[in-house]
Amino acid sequence: MNKSKADEEDYWNSSKYKAFTFDDEDDEFSTLEESKRTVNSIRRLVEEDEGEEEVEKVSWNGEPVGCLSWSVSETAASNQRAEREPAFPKINTLTNSKTHSGYSLSSLFKGKTKGGNFQSFTDSSSDSSVRLYAPELRKPKSEYKDYVSDWSPEETVHRMQQGKVVSLERFRSLQDKLLLLDSGVAAHDGNVLTAVLIYLKRTLSKEVLFRELEPRQTALRHLIHYLTETRDQTLLLELLRALGRTEDVALLQYKEHLSIAEDNKRRDFLKSCLSLPFSPEDSTHVQDHYTLLERQVLIQATDRQAERGGKVERALILNTPLITTLDYCCLYHYTEPERTFSSPLNIRQTFKISEKQYFVTALAARAKLKAWPDVDALFTSRNWLGFTRKKSPLGFQRVVDILQKNSAPTQVLQDYVALVDDAELRIALAQRHKCHDIVINTYRDLKDRQQLLGYRAKVERGSGEERKIDELLNNLQIRWKN
Repeated sequence: MNKSKADEEDYWNSSKYKAFTFDDEDDEFSTLEESKRTVNSIRRLVEEDEGEEEVEKVSWNGEPVGCLSWSVSETAASNQRAEREPAFPKINTLTNSKTHSGYSLSSLFKGKTKGGNFQSFTDSSSDSSVRLYAPELRKPKSEYKDYVSDWSPEETVHRMQQGKVVSLERFRSLQDKLLLLDSGVAAHDGNVLTAVLIYLKRTLSKEVLFRELEPRQTALRHLIHYLTETRDQTLLLELLRALGRTEDVALLQYKEHLSIAEDNKRRDFLKSCLSLPFSPEDSTHVQDHYTLLERQVLIQATDRQAERGGKVERALILNTPLITTLDYCCLYHYTEPERTFSSPLNIRQTFKISEKQYFVTALAARAKLKAWPDVDALFTSRNWLGFTRKKSPLGFQRVVDILQKNSAPTQVLQDYVALVDDAELRIALAQRHKCHDIVINTYRDLKDRQQLLGYRAKVERGSGEERKIDELLNNLQIRWKN
């Protein structure tokens, strides 16, 4: 229905919009002021429309749009149509001679620059380099599909395995979280299971989390390993206590001694650990550890006083293994009586060191110091008739190797090479270490004339070994096999 001229005047007078006139078309400032009011009015309308989800969104030309993002080309087309339709207020587009503008599409309508500094619309309009565009209000919902879709626990885990971004926040109920956890376990993917456990640890109380993990042993072991790797000692201790694993709690507390640097404090801490509920085997280990550290503190304090008296400086033994401590005592306290705490025999008795381990350690220590009488005494054994013989808890081949590594002289080596039972092995060791008498005597005992003749060519001409071989070859009382 056509309106009369009076009705049109009433409409413009009662509307919140002012009539558009061409009277001040040549006045640029008036045009910009009118554009400012128009755009601000449009922004308020858009903000009101955004709060109403059911209202259909339309563009400036009145056509419905599928999303809320307006492109620059649509805006330009709208501006062209606005020039042909004077009923809509005209916004002048200023020509921009610069390549880049200091404003974004949305900041022009909010009065902010890209840098975040507030600037009024009038100030921005006064810059001839500014080009006005319609704002980009919101991305289409299709772009947020991966974040807001109602994925099942299995689908969520599958997408996590594919490396896609998913939100676990939608799993709010305990039942949904447990279904997600079970799906993570079934996927056999450690990274996925770790992510799910981190989410459950953050959103569930410790009591509920511990209770639900107890029947799920795979997830429980994975969480214990994760807490161990991240060194979350507090939560790990609470978890083990809740599960009733007292021995694991004790071992975890015992490991804290590694972070104690001061020796006396570490010793006192180990003493406090003796009352923890260890298994019988672990309890013995902790007791020995405390006793050893206590012994090391005493030995080193005594030796430091001796060093200040002018003796040679010795190595440090604090926090060293038991065998290292025994080796130290075999080097510097070997002759001390058994009743002293630094005696090797006392240490052997206190810590129940096996005969073989003690023998090897003492042999290497005394050979290192070239104390050959002490080495010989280790092998001397006296039977009930009073006769002495050499006896070793390990093979004499190993004894020869230890002595040779410590640069034992040939005379010492051949005494022990001769004690090797196997003839071929004895000959090989004697040839390797140039124990000629052992080789000659062995061939004589074997009555092997050909081997003895062959070995005669290997010894030095005119030496005592050559003369000995000649005497054996000329001995008519020996019945040679060949």
